[in-house]
Amino acid sequence: MKQQSGFTLIELIAVIVILGILAATALPKFVDLSDAAKQSAAQGVAGALGSAAALNHASRIAVNAGLTAPTPAPITIATCAAVGALLDGGLPAKYVISTTATAAAGTVCTVAYDTNGNSTFDATDTPTASFTAFAD
Repeated sequence: MKQQSGFTLIELIAVIVILGILAATALPKFVDLSDAAKQSAAQGVAGALGSAAALNHASRIAVNAGLTAPTPAPITIATCAAVGALLDGGLPAKYVISTTATAAAGTVCTVAYDTNGNSTFDATDTPTASFTAFAD
């Protein structure tokens, strides 16, 4: 009689059970990454706004010091929401900025994903991220 080679039924079931356990533990980590993606996107927008505000503030200082005027000319920032105009193309769709008044020493502003779609900053808008804006 020929000797057969291969896996027994018990071995195959054991492998399937182990794969099932691994899938059950790993799957929740990959299923809902949309919240993490939205948070990262909000942080990216906040970083861009913070950089734009800092560059605008530095340009304003240079103009006030009598140095050559940069192109484009710096914009006067009175509120956090005005910083959105500094971005090339404006603030990305579905994002809103708090309307806090800015201070010369710097004001911490908040940008959020407009969860409820009302185009205004409110407590229901999540996720949020912070940046610093300067009044000129």
